[in-house]
Amino acid sequence: MHLLTHYDVLVIGSGPAGQKAAVQAAKAGRSVAVIEREQAVGGACVSRGTIPSKSLRESALRAIQVRNSGELFDGQLRSEIELGSLMSRVDSVITAHASYMARQLERNRVTLLHGRARFVTPHEVEVRSVSGFVQRVSADIIAIATGSRPRTPPEVPVDHENILDSDSILSMVYLPASLCVLGSGVIASEYASIFANLGVRVTLVDKADRPLRFMDEELVKQFVTSLERTGGVYLGGRTLSSIAWDGVSQVACTFGSAGSGSGSGSGSGRETVRAEKVLVALGRSANLEGLELANAGLAATTRGLIEVDANCRTLVPHIYAVGDVIGPPALAATSMEQGRRAICHALGLPQGNSFATTPIGIYTVPEMASVGLSVEEARKSGFEPVIGRARFDEVARGQISWVQDGLLKLVADADGKKLLGVHIVGEGACELIHLGQIAIAAGWEVDGFVEHIFNFPTLAEAYRVAALDVVGKRSRLAAPHALVG
Repeated sequence: MHLLTHYDVLVIGSGPAGQKAAVQAAKAGRSVAVIEREQAVGGACVSRGTIPSKSLRESALRAIQVRNSGELFDGQLRSEIELGSLMSRVDSVITAHASYMARQLERNRVTLLHGRARFVTPHEVEVRSVSGFVQRVSADIIAIATGSRPRTPPEVPVDHENILDSDSILSMVYLPASLCVLGSGVIASEYASIFANLGVRVTLVDKADRPLRFMDEELVKQFVTSLERTGGVYLGGRTLSSIAWDGVSQVACTFGSAGSGSGSGSGSGRETVRAEKVLVALGRSANLEGLELANAGLAATTRGLIEVDANCRTLVPHIYAVGDVIGPPALAATSMEQGRRAICHALGLPQGNSFATTPIGIYTVPEMASVGLSVEEARKSGFEPVIGRARFDEVARGQISWVQDGLLKLVADADGKKLLGVHIVGEGACELIHLGQIAIAAGWEVDGFVEHIFNFPTLAEAYRVAALDVVGKRSRLAAPHALVG
């Protein structure tokens, strides 16, 4: 007979989505338990994803600063540098953030249960610890937040030494001389740009004609230009035909055109990329194995995800799913908000309207960020938007800080007045986007950026420059005769 403990809310997984769901429920006065199979809380985001990769990114930014200061310093990364030396603070950052998250759960009186979870009934979950101890818990409301892991196609022999995934890429001992990155999504693009700026010869390859297709095309073009400036290359329209380590020092990746498929043929149109290491970043798979969803009355979709409605509620009314297990955008910030909103809906609390202005932040080098409507989305709505642009080399702070490789775009309605979207590429983009987020949420008109004072010199001045660009175009639209002559 298993001891059965009951909670008001049970959360499976302690990553960004699960942690925020648990805290929201606790702050609402409910009894809450979180099941986490790892030793520390935080999920892959803290231990293998966001925190470690951003730590390496900081080293890449320092390398850029040294290159930009060539008149003062004659410095470059030494050959065969140990990767660990570029991430000297990562262990302390991971420990500190995991400890903070654990303290927050403890401070809110959330019970933490370590072990693997599986559904027994729609309301009961079994938890098996590493030592084999089994306990059962039940709850009125259950949130599934088990996260995801790197997706590896069966034809790609990931060995975590020569052919790596996004979990094992940072376990390399030395910085490689060359790297081939398969994929063109967020993780692929971030790592490609980071390693390229650390002096690695990077080849980014995918079937898409350009990386990050969900982002503004002009921003992505700037990103690709920056990648090429560091010696990197993007090969689009390619499908992987074969991949194999030569047993000595290189991995050979053979590609065909996107329309040719990967089967046998004449061999025409094939090309081979050889690199010391290969990173496979072809998406992620939801962690649903072992949960025995059928016992809860649920089943994964054909894409291996959990189907939910706009409130993250599954087909079983008291069970919610949040974060990577429900699919894109699968970003930490979005997952946190999904966790909070799901519990608010389950408890009948106000959810707010945060998803109306959800920002996207991508930590490539340079950063990219977006909020609101894109140019393409505005056109699909049936009108031609007015676009305002400001290049970072047009503002003093960009020139002073060597942050000239950037662009800020404002998307306004057909009259050039109402602000609909903001899109930024350049260092600081993920911070700058929040000003645009608040402006859109507040229903600002573009003129608001002209009428308000910005500190000088700041990158935020780019908002005013872009707004003035919109105002100028608006004036010409209103008086077309002014263009004559």
